[in-house]
Amino acid sequence: MYSLREYFTLCKKLRHMWNQLEAPHHAIAAQPLSPTYTLDILTFAILSLLLHNPKNIIIKMAPVLTGFVGNSRVRRVRAAAALAGVELSYDDSFSMKSEWKTAEFLEKNPFGFLPTLELEDGTVLRESGAIAEYVAELGPNSTLIPSDPKQKAEVHAWQCTADQELFIPGSFLNGMLSGKYPYTKPVFQAIQDKITSRLSVIDNILVKKTFLVGERITLADIFVATALVNLFTSNYDALLRAKIPNVVRFVETVINHPKLLDIFANTEFVEKAPTPAQPAKEQKPKADKPKAEAAPKAPKAPKKKEADEEEEEPLVPAEPKVKNPLDDLPKSAFNLEEWKRQYSNLDTRGAGGSLEWFYEKFDHEGFSIWRVDFKYNEELTQVFMSSNQVGGFFNRLEASRKYLFGSVGVLGKANDSIISGAVIIRGQDIEPVINVAPDWESYSYKKLDLSNEDDKKFFEGAMAWDLVVDGKEWADGKNFK
Repeated sequence: MYSLREYFTLCKKLRHMWNQLEAPHHAIAAQPLSPTYTLDILTFAILSLLLHNPKNIIIKMAPVLTGFVGNSRVRRVRAAAALAGVELSYDDSFSMKSEWKTAEFLEKNPFGFLPTLELEDGTVLRESGAIAEYVAELGPNSTLIPSDPKQKAEVHAWQCTADQELFIPGSFLNGMLSGKYPYTKPVFQAIQDKITSRLSVIDNILVKKTFLVGERITLADIFVATALVNLFTSNYDALLRAKIPNVVRFVETVINHPKLLDIFANTEFVEKAPTPAQPAKEQKPKADKPKAEAAPKAPKAPKKKEADEEEEEPLVPAEPKVKNPLDDLPKSAFNLEEWKRQYSNLDTRGAGGSLEWFYEKFDHEGFSIWRVDFKYNEELTQVFMSSNQVGGFFNRLEASRKYLFGSVGVLGKANDSIISGAVIIRGQDIEPVINVAPDWESYSYKKLDLSNEDDKKFFEGAMAWDLVVDGKEWADGKNFK
């Protein structure tokens, strides 16, 4: 049984064979066969074969891919098909405004998500991961999915990482920036810090590797690269990308593969992250003369959301506001906000420095000072990564900004460092101030007594960023102000 494409290939082979036979024929023939006569004989032979058994003719329809142009999930399927040498039928005019969610579509795909791949027998495949794997398996000589079971498992692990650690949280950030979800700075920063930590790990892995699994491009590379393109073209700007040069090089290697250039055409990484969409301000009614009461208008139907390939629940549900018990503490003469300004504008040590101002103004009853130490220093590797961890911890303390000042740093060198520092808090109990950060229990806390010389030396070292602990010198740090 042959497809039409296979018959065309057969025609070319027969024509080549005929040309090879013509030369000796010319040597003995008085009149050589004309090319037209040759083609007629060849055509007659093929048509005879087809008419003899028409059941041999099978027209194989290419699987039909439906999805939005430029969408990362669609790109990963198209990239898999291009590299595997599999032909797909794809309408690149399909857009967000296309009327695609019809009753017929929902009958085939009740979930109503995109992309989908419809096969010749009417089967509709959903979920881009499953579709990409199916397409990759169709390629006759495809190496996108390794035959070795261990490497195949590695590829699948990277597919999961791409979705769970990069694509989904990155899409949620985009939703917050666009106004689809309410923008909350601490939540946004916490998610971005999580993504950054994952990218730092991937950057270290790629120091000596071109591709993630083996020496050839696999589905692992396609999935991670498409997830990163989604990040790099939306909210992960040049400043953040500068910290992960190996990841950037990896993405550029994948999207510039000769077979993928059309799929990733016009990809431009964002230089500066966009500002969050501001909610519309509520208009106050103007004081006008009383008018006759008009009939109440029917409430407007909510604006129809643009079609999306997949609806996802917000990662962080809104929580009701609760009054902080710290607001009920007796008023203090020590102004924490003024201390933050003094610390920022003055030298820390010496006459006229911020520490001198602090000792003059500090209220020991209304505030307290605590030493902070990370519990799992054996897990620390690169100094800049540990510093980013401190920054992430501080970002998650946003809800306690008016009750807290901190100076915490990384002491030591790569693969031999600790995280330590000091915080000034409202009240005498650190837990109500610090427990707004989900990872607060990853640190230990000890109250410092400034009348104790060792405690005072530690506090001043943390404030001045010249703290030394067990021979480890201050390498980098962050302030929470």
